[in-house]
Amino acid sequence: MSLNRRHWIALLATLGLAPAAAGAAGPKGKRQLVHHVFFWLKNPGSAADRDALIAGLGTLRAIPVIRDLRIGVPAATEDRSVVDSSYSVSELMVFDSVADQARYQDHPVHQRFVATCGHLWDRVVVYDSIDV
Repeated sequence: MSLNRRHWIALLATLGLAPAAAGAAGPKGKRQLVHHVFFWLKNPGSAADRDALIAGLGTLRAIPVIRDLRIGVPAATEDRSVVDSSYSVSELMVFDSVADQARYQDHPVHQRFVATCGHLWDRVVVYDSIDV
């Protein structure tokens, strides 16, 4: 699924993360990074696997550079050609900077999550964007 700027703004507004005005920035005038990850489970019908992935994602809240973390599953919205609900679980994170997102990638809690839960997913897609 390809999202243009208008779709990203609508998505972020829905999640309460959109800037108040075009060009608005995060704390101290810095441009925040939004890290959105979609997971497809190896066993998509397994509620136990979905719940284990959601619990694993929840452990990431212990990483101090994460400003916001949302974990979700596909919503029961209308069926439209632009909506991709084929994934099993998603997580959306906000960081104060690209450097903070890099620190998150190397953080031991994130590394433990990948080692513990990596066997659950078959596919992962990441969308990273920076405030404009």
